[in-house]
Amino acid sequence: MAGRREYEIAFVGLKPGVHEFNYTIDDKFFADFNFPQQEFSNCHANVKLLLDRQTSFLMLKFEVGGTCDVTCDRCGNPLTVQLWDDFSMLVKMVDNPDELNAQDEDPDVFYISRTESHIDVAGWIYEFINLSVPVHRMCDDKDIDETKCNVEVLKMLRGMNDESKENQNPIWKGLDKFRNI
Repeated sequence: MAGRREYEIAFVGLKPGVHEFNYTIDDKFFADFNFPQQEFSNCHANVKLLLDRQTSFLMLKFEVGGTCDVTCDRCGNPLTVQLWDDFSMLVKMVDNPDELNAQDEDPDVFYISRTESHIDVAGWIYEFINLSVPVHRMCDDKDIDETKCNVEVLKMLRGMNDESKENQNPIWKGLDKFRNI
């Protein structure tokens, strides 16, 4: 994580009020986190950070936007999805930050020592971009019969579904009458 100084904000020298920081994030940013495998690739994210500096706390608002490449959950085709989300963090300055962070009651509140002068936002940017990737990733469907999914894979899935219906255990046959009750 060397060379991450651009994600450290020296908040002590900032006047009270709102300050804006902009970050352009690509795949290199994620490689530095040494995570085994990312669920997406070719990430082009823009993160706008609004830092509201107050005397005893910092209010951080992260606005994530951009695109990344994922695979379709249904057919495995590569597709590009939009990243878009807002996240807020409250950073409180206290005397015993380790104890309060260990309690971990509210994930949107982070505690730092009153003697701190910098805050590193790289971890939050990493987390918030990952949370911005859609959970349900499928090729666009204009109509139910007109999909951009891989046709051969869809045929194979339908065949497997039909095959599983044919090979049902007769033990469960009697339960079908209770389906529509």
